[in-house]
Amino acid sequence: MGSVKDTGGGSAGIAGGRWRRALMDTRPLRHIAYRRLWSTSAVTSVGSQLTAVAVPKQIYDITGSSAWIGYSSLAGLIPLVVFGLWGGAVADSMDRRTLMLVTNTGVAVTSVLFWVQVAVGLESVWVLMALLALQQAFFAVNSPARSASIARLIPLSELPAAHALSSTVMQTGMIVGPLLAGVLIPVIGLGWLYLIDGVALTLALWAVWKLPPLPPLGDAAPRRAGLREVVAGFRYAAASTVLLMSFLVDIAAMVFGMPRALFPQLADTGYPGWGEGFALGLLFAAIPIGAVVGGLLSGTFSRAKRHGVMVIWSVVGWGLAVVGFGLSGNLWVAAGFLVLAGVADMVSAVFRGAILQMAASDEMRGRMQGVFIVVVAGGPRLADLLHGTAGEAIGPGAATAWGGGLVVVATAALVLAAPSFWRYRAA
Repeated sequence: MGSVKDTGGGSAGIAGGRWRRALMDTRPLRHIAYRRLWSTSAVTSVGSQLTAVAVPKQIYDITGSSAWIGYSSLAGLIPLVVFGLWGGAVADSMDRRTLMLVTNTGVAVTSVLFWVQVAVGLESVWVLMALLALQQAFFAVNSPARSASIARLIPLSELPAAHALSSTVMQTGMIVGPLLAGVLIPVIGLGWLYLIDGVALTLALWAVWKLPPLPPLGDAAPRRAGLREVVAGFRYAAASTVLLMSFLVDIAAMVFGMPRALFPQLADTGYPGWGEGFALGLLFAAIPIGAVVGGLLSGTFSRAKRHGVMVIWSVVGWGLAVVGFGLSGNLWVAAGFLVLAGVADMVSAVFRGAILQMAASDEMRGRMQGVFIVVVAGGPRLADLLHGTAGEAIGPGAATAWGGGLVVVATAALVLAAPSFWRYRAA
């Protein structure tokens, strides 16, 4: 009797252990410094998404055109590229904690200015585009410093888990934020969404202040942040097939396969009977919902060693899901495909982030993160321009489906051109 009970209990314990191992890998949260950095994302994730919904919604309300949303994204892309690359060099040449404090403050102030332009009733697309450009400049300098700091706060073996944790909390905000925006816009208007974002960013400054100093390490770190240092970063990335491919596959996925510029048009005309506000919130939230699902189950893949394989298959999965979204005429079916795309995006982000941290030395991590943020944030902005104009020409559904197909074709071509990336394993 006792023997039977022991065996059953042991089997249950093994099954329970396997289930817990499949859930989110929380090992990085044991380190207090990383926990503080992670908490800033938890505080700001909802607020930042309120602004991310409010800006294109306000532009669409003023102009009635998805193409103008694409043009505004181009206005944000230019400072993102310039200051992202320069910001990566700055992050390699000075204390990264200090840089995060300065730039977080700048982003918060810009959010307040968004609120002011609504409060005074400007209704100017050009003012919106100027504020967007300013905010993207601050964000572009902040992000490389934040990302490059992670490898200084935890063991390298925990980097995939750390990226899953950070991405999950940010994606959770991308669910709650758009849905909350859809509820709040008819009640309090767009302006208050901007102000809520500014308050959240201000609260996050305390956690950044409590981080330890993060000055450059060793004599190899640059002492200035000029064009020469930026160029050195490009040469470093170009010399590594693994780093270069991690950027190129994401560019293919985002530029061809991110149809968010078409969400306002689809919410307005594509799914009658659901209401524009509800449909818009659901479309913006669907990809983050999938990403959170992927993050909550990150224990199933965060310990994988074949990082190249994981990136390639996840990008192909993203492209196929986007094709399904473009061909869907039902709101819930369309949202379901976007959820699948979000799961694939989470897997891709985890392993691309880990590759970048592991394959780059500390004195180059800031510049590699600068290139990374230009790719991650710049790619969707190019997609906004591409999809916004294509949607006007051939319709939003066709533009989206063709874009997803191009993701798959481009990824296959990249694998054939650089098969060593497919074989890449983590050390």
